[in-house]
Amino acid sequence: MKTQYSVFMLIGALVAAPAIAETNWGAQAGSTVNLTSGPAVRANPANVNYEKYETRSTTRTYSNGGNAYRTAQPSARSQMYRMYDGGTTTSRTATTNRTQTVRSAVKRKYYLAHPFFQPTEGKFGSITDLSYNTASYDIDFMPAGAMSDTSAKWKMKQFAIKEDLSYGITDRLGVLLMGRYDISKYKFDWKTAPDDTMDDNDLNIFGAGLQWRFVDNDKWIATLSGYYERQKDVANEFVLDLKAGYKVSKSTIYGLARGWLMNFDDEYYGNGITGENEGGVVESLFISYDDDAKTTFFIEGGLGVFSVLGEDWTLNLEAIFGHYDWHNQASIKGAIGWQPNDWFALNLYAKTSFYDTADGKKLDFYGTESGTWGYMGKAKLDKYNEMSLGGQIIFYF
Repeated sequence: MKTQYSVFMLIGALVAAPAIAETNWGAQAGSTVNLTSGPAVRANPANVNYEKYETRSTTRTYSNGGNAYRTAQPSARSQMYRMYDGGTTTSRTATTNRTQTVRSAVKRKYYLAHPFFQPTEGKFGSITDLSYNTASYDIDFMPAGAMSDTSAKWKMKQFAIKEDLSYGITDRLGVLLMGRYDISKYKFDWKTAPDDTMDDNDLNIFGAGLQWRFVDNDKWIATLSGYYERQKDVANEFVLDLKAGYKVSKSTIYGLARGWLMNFDDEYYGNGITGENEGGVVESLFISYDDDAKTTFFIEGGLGVFSVLGEDWTLNLEAIFGHYDWHNQASIKGAIGWQPNDWFALNLYAKTSFYDTADGKKLDFYGTESGTWGYMGKAKLDKYNEMSLGGQIIFYF
């Protein structure tokens, strides 16, 4: 092979979700390729052949199905969540020497950063998610033949902006539209050869879905959501999201389960590079995550807690474990929310993976010369890691 490559296809780990937020994490950042014909070509200004792949991330906001904690005495329209009781009780003695109780008005408030958030009938919700995401892993190639450089580190740095716009058809049923624009930089950091990099700026994910809050009473809340998403040049996704929570004082303890039916454009997906060797011949290298993935299924589950710290402050902690076809991953997320009124909230979050079965995996990798693919050997992955820092700007109107 050659001593220097330029990036061809990218996957590995990237921020979702999702949805999409919410759990694009773990299976993220993937590419697909048809090894029966040469690499799939996507037109772009740099004329680089590549495709990328992402799945949802635990921070995705669009699947956050129906937050609406209310205080005691819920509205007749809906048994909404009890979040913060700003009422106070005092006593006074009347001239008749009889003690009377005087109660101030109870303050009712929707907490927009809640994982069960969705607008009520006739209302709109807007969640703008700005995030900085990184992903990386080490690669040791074990070629069947000669290869000038056999060690590299794959890295991804990304700024992303994601918009979820939802509308309440009824108090229990809502519709959502979403899209995400990524500004990404990918790098193969070779041990001896010069680094290879590629920039990719595009609207890479868009979709629509329905949110249904089918349980909401004094003790329990549950939502079921379904979405269709398109990852540009990569796959069609059909997503199902189920969450159920138990209300305790000013907190909610909840569980979640999510599944993705992935219909890839091609049968192979993975990470790769392409470029010219010293003789000017175009060569490509592709690490295959799955050699038969025209259709596959990802699933994840987790536990979380959402707590009201004060009238304007909230805390959300979440732990996720997922199976993403070729590897499993565990991640954690924490978020602090500030909501000074009923129509605006700011939610700051951080998340990271801390366990991944990709470490130590030996995957097949392939190469081409003048468009002809051939098996080249094994590629061993290590130190697989994903991280994301971000903030959500939320409006309710």
